[in-house]
Amino acid sequence: MEVTIDVNSGFCFGVVFAIQMAEDELNQSGSLYCLGDIVHNNMEVERLEKKGLKIIDHEKFRTLKDTKVLIRAHGEPPETYKTAIENNIELIDASCPVVLKLQNRIRNGAENLGEGQIVVYGKEGHAEVNGLVGQTNGKAIIVDTLQDLNKVDFSKPIQFFSQTTQPTDGFKAMRDEIQLRMKQNGNSEEVILESNDTLCRQVSNREPQLREFAASHSIILFVSGKKSSNGKVLFDVCHEINPQSYFVSTWEEVDMNWFDTDSRIGICGATSTPMWLMEEIADKLRQIEITAN
Repeated sequence: MEVTIDVNSGFCFGVVFAIQMAEDELNQSGSLYCLGDIVHNNMEVERLEKKGLKIIDHEKFRTLKDTKVLIRAHGEPPETYKTAIENNIELIDASCPVVLKLQNRIRNGAENLGEGQIVVYGKEGHAEVNGLVGQTNGKAIIVDTLQDLNKVDFSKPIQFFSQTTQPTDGFKAMRDEIQLRMKQNGNSEEVILESNDTLCRQVSNREPQLREFAASHSIILFVSGKKSSNGKVLFDVCHEINPQSYFVSTWEEVDMNWFDTDSRIGICGATSTPMWLMEEIADKLRQIEITAN
C-alpha cells in the first residue's frame, strides 16, 4: 500500500495560536482553565488535559474567581468579558483574528441596523456563532438551510454574514436565494441586501486542494473530531470527489477491510485535526503493511 498525508491539512493558524498560548501557560503554571474545547478534536484535548488544561462550560465559568481562563479561537460574546471583569478573571484571549474582525463587523452592523435584519449563515449553537449572535444582543437570525430562510422578513433590509468555516458554495447559494426572495417580494430600491463574504480564506482554499488530493488517491481517510463543523464540510468535499472516503477520529475506527495491497491511501483532515494524529495513523498503516510482507 502507498500512504500519503496531505501537507495542506491540519491546524489552521487560529488553532495553532490558541494551542501555543495554552501550552505556554501550562509550561509556566501547570494548570489552566479553557472555556469550551480548545479544539474540536478529542485526541488533542486529551493530550492537553494531561498537561493540566481544564475544560469548563459557561456555567462553571460564572462561578470562578481570581483565576486565569483561556478563550479559544472560536471567540466569545461580550457577556463573557463582562463576567471576567466582575469575577476578577484574567482572560488569555486566543480568539482568531479572522473571527474578531467578523465580530466587529457584525457589531457595527447591529449598531446601525435601523429597521433591517442581520442574518448569519452558520450552525446554530456553534461556539463561533454564539459569539457572533452576542454582538447583536441576540437579535441576529441564524440560517443553515434554505428552510431556515422562512425566519427572515424579505420586506426589510438584510445584512448577510457567514460563520468563517462555512462552505463557499453554501454561502453563495444562500446569498443567491435571499436575493431571489427579496426580488419576488417586490422590494423597492430602498430595501437592499448587504452581503458580506466573511469566510476564512485559509479554510475555503482547502476545498479545491482537497478535491485534487481526493481525486489522486484510491482511498481517503479523513481524520477529524466528530464535533468539528469544518470537518463535516471538508469530508463532504472529499466524499463528493472520491466515494471511497472514510471519516475516522482515531486509529481504532480504521477498518483494514477498506484496503488491499494496491491501495493508494490519502490521509487528510480538518483545520482542527493535529498533524501528529494523521502521522500516527499513517505510521500504523505502514507498519501493518511491513508486517504482512
